[in-house]
Amino acid sequence: MEIPLTEKVMRCHHGLERTYMSRPSPTGLDRRALLGAAATLSLAGSGVASAAERALPDPAGFDALVRATMRDLQIPGMTIGYGRGGAQWVRGYGFADLENGVPATPLSAYRYASVQKPMTAVAVLQQVERGRIQLDADVRQYVPYFPRKPYPITIRQLLGHIGGITDYTAHPAEEHLKQAMTTQQAIAVFAAHDLIAEPGTRFHYTSYGYNLLAAAVETAAAVPFGDYLRDHVWRPAGITSARMDDPLAIIPHRVRGYQFVDGQVRNSEFVDVSSRVGGGASRGTVPDLIRFAVALAEGRLLRPTSMALMTTPTRTRDGKIAGFPRTDGYAMGWSVVGNAKDRVLFHDGGQTETRTMLILHPSSRLAIASAQNFERDIHPPLAFALWQKVTGRPGPMKAT
Repeated sequence: MEIPLTEKVMRCHHGLERTYMSRPSPTGLDRRALLGAAATLSLAGSGVASAAERALPDPAGFDALVRATMRDLQIPGMTIGYGRGGAQWVRGYGFADLENGVPATPLSAYRYASVQKPMTAVAVLQQVERGRIQLDADVRQYVPYFPRKPYPITIRQLLGHIGGITDYTAHPAEEHLKQAMTTQQAIAVFAAHDLIAEPGTRFHYTSYGYNLLAAAVETAAAVPFGDYLRDHVWRPAGITSARMDDPLAIIPHRVRGYQFVDGQVRNSEFVDVSSRVGGGASRGTVPDLIRFAVALAEGRLLRPTSMALMTTPTRTRDGKIAGFPRTDGYAMGWSVVGNAKDRVLFHDGGQTETRTMLILHPSSRLAIASAQNFERDIHPPLAFALWQKVTGRPGPMKAT
């Protein structure tokens, strides 16, 4: 006999009570019950933040929007929030692990996917500041094991996705790699691919190009790329959760990933993302994504001249702005909307197990971040809705 739906109260590890719905069953886990319960679970970011990080207001009506969206799209779990300076508001919704009924919280560790690209760009520009990397040098100067192509490919071009490098979307099998890889092995995956265009002539978004940038940083700094991020990007930003993803490691609060197949929520396929070392191979929390963006805006990671360079849209050789539709171009690790003090930076991420978003308004030092453990896009992203709640402004992307 099936046990009726009951309400349970769990006390989480940091001492707060939270309420969620679960349906125990003698025949196993009822996923539909858990998904229905997902929209009822929420945790204020103040539950894991310091006193200084409990100052930001609760955006009116945002909880209801998240619950409705998660219910409609059957999203298992999500963490989302915003920060300014040392203050944060972050909440977890739904479940980090459906099978075991583990709730999503601000401490949940998601795959970052391509929101890592701004971090990789920071690492490159730090090495430029130290005189160890030249923006207009051929990448082969730092990655000699990358084969010579018909044209030189510069660091600057790779940062703006105009280097002519292909991406794994053109080679679908490369999206499903199972084996762990070193940086050199990750470069070898695409090293023999032809260029899709002459460098400098066409915008073509590519994680492989950012793998080359990670390899260049390794050469210039003489340390593994993950170690460089830890010591020179994450620690200076006050980040403690971020790390290169490792399926064998014990990672605190690691979330399970899910996909939507034939109308059902299913476990994600196992994919080892070490082949995306510079383009999206790390994992961490949403509060730490916010800390990264705020540290960047506060000048703790780059000099002002480097920050200006990082946020200036890329141009192709004919002088046209390079980037995605409904933006003012792609800079170095960021899509850009607006100019001067109104400039907004953002980057999304999508890969097996995850969808992520990071938004930064540098002049006000406002950062918004979200992560979900579900391979299903939300249109428009909930991070954009939170931006509107917090700022009272539409966007950040331009209207069609």
